[in-house]
Amino acid sequence: MPGLARFGVSIEEDLLEVFDGYLAERGFANRSEAIRDLIRGRLAERDWEDRAGPVAGGIVLVYDHHKRELTDRLLDLQHDAMDVIVSNLHVHLDYHLCMEVIAVRGDAARIHRLVDGLRGLKGVHHCSVARVGLG
Repeated sequence: MPGLARFGVSIEEDLLEVFDGYLAERGFANRSEAIRDLIRGRLAERDWEDRAGPVAGGIVLVYDHHKRELTDRLLDLQHDAMDVIVSNLHVHLDYHLCMEVIAVRGDAARIHRLVDGLRGLKGVHHCSVARVGLG
């Protein structure tokens, strides 16, 4: 691996035991892979928190599709955000609830505004974001 650096980490035995259990549950090959994954994840979150630069991710919404005003507003917000929405997936969970997974890529501040708009709609039962930093 080009530019590979090695470093030591001091950690309490109890915490290391819990961490090793996490590795086993998640199927990591070794501690290094898990630490890299955690660092990448935290840095991606920081990129989104700082709202600077390009990011990518997925927005997961669960809502009652029978609320016509809500579905109209969801569509309006998504049409207004065509500059950052790459794709979306619509899934019928049951007779009332739908889930949408919206893939996004672009300016972090722009995507944050979209997420805030979606999350703030009355009738949205769940809104979460999987964050990925770019660059």
